[in-house]
Amino acid sequence: MTSTMRVEHLTFSYVKNMKPVLDDISFTARPGEITTIIGANGTGKTTMLKCMARLLKSEGSIYLDDKIPTYDELTDKVSYMEQNTDCAVDLTVFEVVMLGLVKSLGFRVSDEDIERVNNVMELVGITHLAGSKISEISGGQRQLAFIAQAMVKQPDVLILDEPTSALDLYHQFTLVNFIRDITKKTNCTTIMTLHHLDVALKYSDRVIVLDMGHVYKDAGPNEVFVEETLYDVYRVFSRIEVDENGDKHLVVLRPRTSSDPKNWAELMKMKEAENGNQEAMQM
Repeated sequence: MTSTMRVEHLTFSYVKNMKPVLDDISFTARPGEITTIIGANGTGKTTMLKCMARLLKSEGSIYLDDKIPTYDELTDKVSYMEQNTDCAVDLTVFEVVMLGLVKSLGFRVSDEDIERVNNVMELVGITHLAGSKISEISGGQRQLAFIAQAMVKQPDVLILDEPTSALDLYHQFTLVNFIRDITKKTNCTTIMTLHHLDVALKYSDRVIVLDMGHVYKDAGPNEVFVEETLYDVYRVFSRIEVDENGDKHLVVLRPRTSSDPKNWAELMKMKEAENGNQEAMQM
């Protein structure tokens, strides 16, 4: 499991000749690392993942190790887990994981397939749930089952859309910690979207911030999670605190209003002007 995924000039619009949902997106995701996509609602995060998995037709290029893969190569090497993991049929956990190997309606289960399913369930830690119905297990266990489904074909690239959706805070941290361990253990390239910024800050190797269909910032988590990013992208005033272990934490103070400057640069200019006026009054 060692493929670098490189996205170059990815552009997508749902309606031809309309403003693109994604506009000239470029970035690189590497083996053994978690690349996290963040951004406010409606910025194109899910759309971007679907384009990368070729579920949507887009402009631009997607490379695996400096080669544009064929559709078959992409489906063999890349696994995509949707945000919505509802099942039309109430399958067992074992059957849900097995679906990750199905390529056609004529698929027949082999002994090797059964072994691969058993192995990935053991890796994920859900062997004891093999015979349980997917509807009868907890939300966290359900997410693990679908992660196992995505991993059963041993992909080079693992794409996860909101894997922590519908989970409480404890299970969000627990699940993403597990995803990080699996990423390091298998050396796969993991790309995922997250809403909870503290989780992204703690577990990401690289963070890509989308804002209105553009890449606002692409850097390590410590460079991304600053007051400027939260002001411009999430439209909130915030404070970044550092604990005794040197870990950063985000504190949201209040939402931005229409009377506030429209971006961080203008806010800084306003503060500089206020400071200048105060200094002048003191002279």
